[in-house]
Amino acid sequence: MKKLFFKILLLTLVVFAPVSAMAGVSVHINIPLPPPIIFPVPPQLVVIPGTNVYAAPDVQDDIFFSAGWWWRPWQGHWYRSHYYDRGWAVYNGVPAFHRNIPPGWREYYRGHQWEGQTWNHERIPHNDLQRNWRGWEKDKHWEKNSWGVQGYQQKRPMSKDGRNKPYEQHEGHMHQHGENR
Repeated sequence: MKKLFFKILLLTLVVFAPVSAMAGVSVHINIPLPPPIIFPVPPQLVVIPGTNVYAAPDVQDDIFFSAGWWWRPWQGHWYRSHYYDRGWAVYNGVPAFHRNIPPGWREYYRGHQWEGQTWNHERIPHNDLQRNWRGWEKDKHWEKNSWGVQGYQQKRPMSKDGRNKPYEQHEGHMHQHGENR
């Protein structure tokens, strides 16, 4: 009887000890999800000049669409989803596209001006975006049409690899990499 008791005790230790050790190593970081944005209808978007990034100008919170993902910042974190109104998950870091979005894009939109030129932005219905964004990106649709900006010329300096140098924010001001501060 004692042998049976010790075998059961040994088996219990072998089976349950690793499980409890694994549970002790688990780390959970709770990052809350952003509150839902209520959309009576899917948002219309505008393409940000010089990019393939779309923004919802009529929504109070920043919400962007880029390369098949919807993006939104909230409380110091970025979230992404395949849907504009649900399914948000935290994204570690800042999406690469965001460095090409000037902090004052909404003022440019409201004033129909982009970098000193008239911006005749086109409002893009949600269904058109979902159906066409890949083709527009592949065919450089927006670039061929100067993003709706009359006389559009990239004013941001180019890096050695041919890309625009990103915008940065410092103390509420817009700067570009390499700009004297």
